[in-house]
Amino acid sequence: MDLTAELETAAWRKATRSTGNGGDCLEVAPLSGGRVGIRDTEAPDQAALVVRPEVWAAFIDGAKKGEFDF
Repeated sequence: MDLTAELETAAWRKATRSTGNGGDCLEVAPLSGGRVGIRDTEAPDQAALVVRPEVWAAFIDGAKKGEFDF
């Protein structure tokens, strides 16, 4: 399956904590090869960002450590 078709049929999900914040959320979807798709919930028809598994793991690790907190 090509990437475009995979993104169209992907199982997109958003964090349960994002409910009720006015729609300012991201959705993620697992893709083939361990890749992860990321998109804006308010613009699901726009191009998704696709990252390698190691990039996603580094992002999650940083988020858990508070590296992106303002």
